[in-house]
Amino acid sequence: MVEALLAHALKAQPAPLNQWKVVSAGVSAMEGDTVSANSVAALKKVGLNISGHRSQPLTPELVERADVILVMTESHRAMIDLMFEPAPENVYLLREFMPEGAPREIVDPYGSALPAYEACRDEIVEAIPSVIAFLKKQAGVA
Repeated sequence: MVEALLAHALKAQPAPLNQWKVVSAGVSAMEGDTVSANSVAALKKVGLNISGHRSQPLTPELVERADVILVMTESHRAMIDLMFEPAPENVYLLREFMPEGAPREIVDPYGSALPAYEACRDEIVEAIPSVIAFLKKQAGVA
């Protein structure tokens, strides 16, 4: 869901952000798994179709090519730190850039009912403006 929502938001930004590629990979994902029906339903409600998405594991090649790696939880960040030597320094919580006091983690809704996926979607959407502001700084865009 993060990939689709962030990619959609970046398309509306000026260059170079609108040219960035957003890639989803999981710390425990299996290659080629289909997206959950509830993820599809949650994003369909906001006009995005992810039914063709297939999962992929986070690989050393993806980590090396990434300008920024966004994770939903501190445990995801810790897993990445353990998986790669040296640990990448460009790993951030998706909600890390939000105003003080906002929850920093997004619970993974995997296996939950649709309302949990919708809540997750909404937490991602809420974080996107602060992520874009951070990416603008990273890219040197005013």
